[in-house]
Amino acid sequence: MPKHALLSASSSHRWLNCPPSAKLCAEHGDRASAYAQQGTDAHTLCQYKLEKALSMNTQDPIKNLEYYDTEMENCADEYATFVMEQVEEVKHHCPDPLVLIEQHLDFSKYVEDGFGTGDCVIVADGVLQVIDYKHGLGILVSAEENPQMMCYSLGALELFDGIYNVDIIKMTVFQPRRDNVSTYTLSKEELLKWGNEVLSPIAKLAYAGEGEFKAGDHCQFCKMKSTCRKRAEYNLELAKYDFEMPATLDNTEVEVILSKADNLIAWVNDIKEYALQKALSGTKYDGFKIVEGRSTRKYANELAVAEAVTSAGFNPYEQKLLGVTAMTSALGKKKFEEILGSLVYKEPGKPTLVPEGDKRPAINTAQNDFIEE
Repeated sequence: MPKHALLSASSSHRWLNCPPSAKLCAEHGDRASAYAQQGTDAHTLCQYKLEKALSMNTQDPIKNLEYYDTEMENCADEYATFVMEQVEEVKHHCPDPLVLIEQHLDFSKYVEDGFGTGDCVIVADGVLQVIDYKHGLGILVSAEENPQMMCYSLGALELFDGIYNVDIIKMTVFQPRRDNVSTYTLSKEELLKWGNEVLSPIAKLAYAGEGEFKAGDHCQFCKMKSTCRKRAEYNLELAKYDFEMPATLDNTEVEVILSKADNLIAWVNDIKEYALQKALSGTKYDGFKIVEGRSTRKYANELAVAEAVTSAGFNPYEQKLLGVTAMTSALGKKKFEEILGSLVYKEPGKPTLVPEGDKRPAINTAQNDFIEE
């Protein structure tokens, strides 16, 4: 396994919170997934679009992309447009900014064997900008205090600070499928302080397989999350509650349960999936057996079905208006807004109880309405 896999920037959120998890995860190889390949294809297309926008000699990769579709094309166009807007903005104070695509960034000064690839780095007098494209749809990624982005920024600073006299670091996550453009700005001094006082000491522990195990949100992509004892202990703290009717619990107890509920649910689901895979491989668990889940009826041959129904004098097809997401993918966001912007509205979302740190504004509850009246 390559050395850089041990303390990668992409997994830094995990090993910064749980240093010894790095070596444990390194002992288990990465599993290829459709999502990973889709992300790789999207990055390849983004690189091509941006190189083309910068009038660079480049080759269209579309025929080699396994997961290429209209949505990916639109996302890559949006990414290239966004980056070019940043370049033009920088030119107002620096006529010759350096724009680097898929740039190798070495931050081994702070992390043993630490390096990564920056999707786009814009270097100019005073400001260093690192832009990271995220094709994922499931998780909203924030640039604020994002350790992956900060590692990349340290690597970029090592390369270009002496040439351009950088004062400010600007980090942006561009996630078009979530309509998310998140930017975090900090001074060079703040970044270097984090690198020296936070990143470097913890990286040394992680590289040596030392430090304390810790469970939390960072467990999500850990390869050991299903069998990690620390995570089990963290979630089994809820076992001290008998889960009686809510009326028997006071507000403080409910708050404790709420603060752990999402992690508990995720942990239980991980355990169930892990146990299922082990059982399929022959492991026996007392009191459990493998059965077939619920199945649904499907057509063996859709063309034959259509012909048979048509011959019987019926219409086998339904006509349905594309949903907003599908229509946006078909038209592209810009054209969608031009044609349908005035015909789209957004219904209020279903009330959801979330931690206080969630960035969404609080809605009025019945109690607040009563107070206002």
